[in-house]
Amino acid sequence: MDAVAIIAQEFTAAAALQYLLARRRIALDATPQAGSRPAVLVSSAAYEARLDSPRALVDHARAIGAARIVVVHENAAALRVTQDMGGRLVRVDLPVSGTANPVHDGGLLALADLVGADLGAMVAADVATGRLIDMATRVGRSDVTVFVNGPTGSGKEVLARRIHAASRRAGAPFVAINCAAIPENMLEAILFGHEKGAFTGASAPNKGIVRAADGGTLLLDEISEMPMGLQAKLLRVLQERVVTPLGAQKEVPVDIRIVATSNRDMIAEIAAGRFREDLFYRLNVFPLSTQALSQRPDDIPALAVTMIRRHCPADEQLPLLTFEACKTLMEHDWPGNVRELENVMQRALVLRIGDRITPEDIMIHAGTALMRMPDMPASLQLAARVA
Repeated sequence: MDAVAIIAQEFTAAAALQYLLARRRIALDATPQAGSRPAVLVSSAAYEARLDSPRALVDHARAIGAARIVVVHENAAALRVTQDMGGRLVRVDLPVSGTANPVHDGGLLALADLVGADLGAMVAADVATGRLIDMATRVGRSDVTVFVNGPTGSGKEVLARRIHAASRRAGAPFVAINCAAIPENMLEAILFGHEKGAFTGASAPNKGIVRAADGGTLLLDEISEMPMGLQAKLLRVLQERVVTPLGAQKEVPVDIRIVATSNRDMIAEIAAGRFREDLFYRLNVFPLSTQALSQRPDDIPALAVTMIRRHCPADEQLPLLTFEACKTLMEHDWPGNVRELENVMQRALVLRIGDRITPEDIMIHAGTALMRMPDMPASLQLAARVA
């Protein structure tokens, strides 16, 4: 079961952690019983200390079937994460919060991210994103074709993966192809496959992306970049659920669910003659839209913390994203959306000194790369940053 069980006794941050996990739409098991098998059991170190034996918490986790244990030591001096039992027991030193709002608390956000890291949930803290996740989950339970529109870098593929994970096809392949990244003369063969000798260089048959996704979900990313001639062939796949590989004489049936995405105004593309109207309405059975990062500001700290964990070297401790750094991030309008934020957090990991990321480490524009640190000779600043 992909749920988290939290023992709330002697755990001050329990309610805030539950709140953050609920924003990600992670299921919570309030009363875990023997065999309920939550993915993660979370307890405070204070609760663990008052149990009858040092192994009592581990024994309890085994009894309920928890795959992983997270023990939280509250009011610590700094954020620190240690692992035992091959990663199945994680201990987190949680520092004192600088804000009453858990959505802007770097320590709590890091804890929620560590707890939910293996559950496949979307990173979310904004109310609008939560509603989008709920809708994607509902759509996933059906088999309708979905069209996701939104700015570049706003999480369209992540949303498509959520739809797949919520569907009956979750155990089958999820195959993504970026229609803008493949040369036009190769796209048909890559999509539909080919027989041996179908063209120069085709020394062996290839079943293609569509058949590779058979039984699962096919993501056609940036479909507005697909050539008009190929759009007609894709329309037939959608209508008849068959493909004809290049060089083949027979149609091959396929069972796929299609999710298409674009960052363009599709009505304008149709009016300009760059996209087939009949194909658009075949794809646009259920439309979803992702928002620019600036329109969902509460997602910014949560995403930043996830990127810190993703890019922090494995042999280093996770740095704490301070409340002041969160404010700095939320004041930027993020025209490059999540991809821009990821770049900034990678820079912050390079620029930080010690175990915290502060506003001085947030280098959004290149002109701020050589920010001065107080009370240190200029000749030593670069050396300190590198060290």
